[in-house]
Amino acid sequence: MKKPLFRILIVGSIFSLQMACVSLQPTSTDQKGTKSMENQEYTYLALGDSYTIGEGVEESGRYPNITRSLLAKEAIFFSKPMIIAKTGWTTDELAKGIEAANIQGNTYDMVTLLIGVNNQYRGRPVENYKEEFRSLLLDAIAFAKGDPNRVAVISIPDWGITPFAKTRSTDQDKVGREIDAYNTAKEEIAEELKVHFIEITQEYRQIGALPEMVVSDNLHPSKLVYERWSKKLTATILASMEFR
Repeated sequence: MKKPLFRILIVGSIFSLQMACVSLQPTSTDQKGTKSMENQEYTYLALGDSYTIGEGVEESGRYPNITRSLLAKEAIFFSKPMIIAKTGWTTDELAKGIEAANIQGNTYDMVTLLIGVNNQYRGRPVENYKEEFRSLLLDAIAFAKGDPNRVAVISIPDWGITPFAKTRSTDQDKVGREIDAYNTAKEEIAEELKVHFIEITQEYRQIGALPEMVVSDNLHPSKLVYERWSKKLTATILASMEFR
């Protein structure tokens, strides 16, 4: 009777040791899960006009791409931004551009919206802008999975202070007043819909006329300006959008 009992004890000990060894090894599922989290990339949709496409600057100098680079330094990684923007676009033209891009039903982890300068330039009424901007912003929230906290609206820069405007004897005061009216409407709608509002206009009025702050057309901002906008946007993302 002693020999069988001895064999049972040995077999039991070996089995227990094997189970202990197995429990110390991470499963393949855990390893894959960790790798997936480390390599996660968020998605970003940027909607706008020439200021979003970065008229006159290299692709890397566009504010959505600069923002992506700044966030990467904070270990928040985004895939290449999806940019729907074109020089000269107004609110209604951006809406048509979104439709043409065939992204209806798609969602993104973050959305930015900067539009309106061409509405002002063409002399369109603010009331018309309010209606079309609100519709665009509601679309932006829908693209952001219905989360307004993941949407940022950027104020309209005052092109009236640029060398381009000065050489054409533009009424700078008039342009400034109209830009302010547009931005007031934009900020009110952004606040109502609970999205972030990034104010860049006042600083731009101080620097936008400097030679190094414009590209060759003397109208559109240089990369140096977009870097400033990107820093403000990045600060809001880090403080409020909860990407980590």
